[in-house]
Amino acid sequence: MDARLDARTPERVAAEAARNLAAMRASSFFISTLKEAPADAEVVSHQLMLRAGMIRKLAAGIYTYMPMGLRSIRKIENIIREEMTRAGAIELLMPVVQPAELWMESGRWYKMGPELLRVKDRHERDFIIQPTSEEVIADVAREALRSYKQLPVNFFHIQTKFRDERRPRFGVMRGREFTMKDAYSFDRDETSCMKSYQAMYVAYERIFSRMGLTFRAVAADTGNIGGKASHEFQVIADKGEDAIAYCPTSDYAANIEMAEAVPLIAQRASPTQPVVRTPTPGKEKCEHVAELLGLPLTRTVKSIVLAVERRDDKGQVAAAETWLLLVRGDHELNEVKAGKVAGLKEGFRFASDAEIRAAFGCKPGYLGPIGTKLPVTVVADRTVANMSDFVCGANEEDYHLTGVNWGRDLPEPIVADIRSVVAGDPSPDGQGVLAIQRGIEVGHVFAGLPYAETMKLTFTDEKGQPQPMVMGCYGIGVTRLLGAAIEQNHDAKGIIWPDALAPFTVALCPVNYRQSDQVRQVADMLYEELRAAGVDVILDDRGERPGAMFADWELIGVPHRITIGERSLKTGELEYVSRRQLQPVMFALADAAAFVRQQIKP
Repeated sequence: MDARLDARTPERVAAEAARNLAAMRASSFFISTLKEAPADAEVVSHQLMLRAGMIRKLAAGIYTYMPMGLRSIRKIENIIREEMTRAGAIELLMPVVQPAELWMESGRWYKMGPELLRVKDRHERDFIIQPTSEEVIADVAREALRSYKQLPVNFFHIQTKFRDERRPRFGVMRGREFTMKDAYSFDRDETSCMKSYQAMYVAYERIFSRMGLTFRAVAADTGNIGGKASHEFQVIADKGEDAIAYCPTSDYAANIEMAEAVPLIAQRASPTQPVVRTPTPGKEKCEHVAELLGLPLTRTVKSIVLAVERRDDKGQVAAAETWLLLVRGDHELNEVKAGKVAGLKEGFRFASDAEIRAAFGCKPGYLGPIGTKLPVTVVADRTVANMSDFVCGANEEDYHLTGVNWGRDLPEPIVADIRSVVAGDPSPDGQGVLAIQRGIEVGHVFAGLPYAETMKLTFTDEKGQPQPMVMGCYGIGVTRLLGAAIEQNHDAKGIIWPDALAPFTVALCPVNYRQSDQVRQVADMLYEELRAAGVDVILDDRGERPGAMFADWELIGVPHRITIGERSLKTGELEYVSRRQLQPVMFALADAAAFVRQQIKP
């Protein structure tokens, strides 16, 4: 055997492969930047990804990931793979196209709406384009996991997903086709499942920390996935879709859908006023009623009418019930919380105008719990349940009732937490008050999924007896992370990538590269030195003017830029600019490689 091949140890081969992957000259790469974003790009991340040449739109919510964007995606995937493996998860790959039978078995074929893309093959058999893979992995588990000796186990993959969003928007953050890492744990009992859940929770903290993102883990609703425990990982961003409630003086944090609203009135006071039918002509909103009557908005009660359809054995609507939900005038109904109220869990919708008139004898804007035409189930938020002498609709156009009290004027209601918290509310842990910030969901962990039961996942225990498995699910939006990172890290010039996610870590920008032998020699030398040191560097050898060259790399967001020019070389120096600070720093050419490595965050 050739002695030179003998010297190529696995470690050396891996190091050379890493250097070759990092090796790149701009003239042999594809760089396509735009001065202006297309008019339909709504948010900053969408605009900048298009302008930086990271994506190209193919159809609504469907994008081609260009070479610049793909490099960042691969870095995200590598971090995820390393940390998932470190946490003990095992990688596999499940198909994008899945048979409908599995989804019918789990019940989601019927539960999921138009977002589930259903297709038929040439034999008229039903399939779906997967939005997620719980059904497939459950099928794998029940066939492959037979004994307690095989548990616990956690499988993960990174795969294309498709959800047929009604209105795809915000670029890669609300697209139809996207890439996601989903992992699934299988345990013998809930205690073991929570250990798997905690391991994934910690792994997610490491993943997003390594990516250089500011994030917060918050308690969350289990949604369509189901389960007994759930946390979202939210990247903090002013334009985030989600609202997060947190306590600055404690560890409490929850998605606004889940944040507990503590009663703002500790105990109901005794009535002091009689009920009075009060004229409120043209005043349909609580704000206008309070202003007319000279009362604080907190004395008013807002009415929301829901319809609950009860179906017979054939799935036909047998009856429709009317529910009246009451929140204080300055609060808003939380639909997720409302869906957890007994009687509403099976589903509800907002009542139509015709249904409202039939039940209350009045149009919306003047509704209340007293004197309805048909039986109505009343649910009061915790704060409303402790109010006294309050104002509500009289079920008569242009009139409201003042001085209304529970027990005296109307029966006690069902009491539930059905409102969204607001900034300044008491923290549920009693350690301060809540603040609200915006976030972008990039990861979600669930424990105790129902698929183990619906798809009959069992294992044989030490006594040879069949026992049910307990299942967990853990997702990360790989392509969504691109948009989330940009929403958190940008300025007027473009993207500001964290080191770990940038398509290139360092950009060498030689001025007059093709005209100056000295500049070219120094640039080539430093380029090879950084490559040898494992730095992900690109040499801009296109011969662009300095202003255009700098503008490109500032737009693309490369974290570190080294400028090489004849003027600075006369003093043996080079110029360094951090994309985040944009302040030039001169350093010695002799220390160039060491200086650059010191600037890069590990």
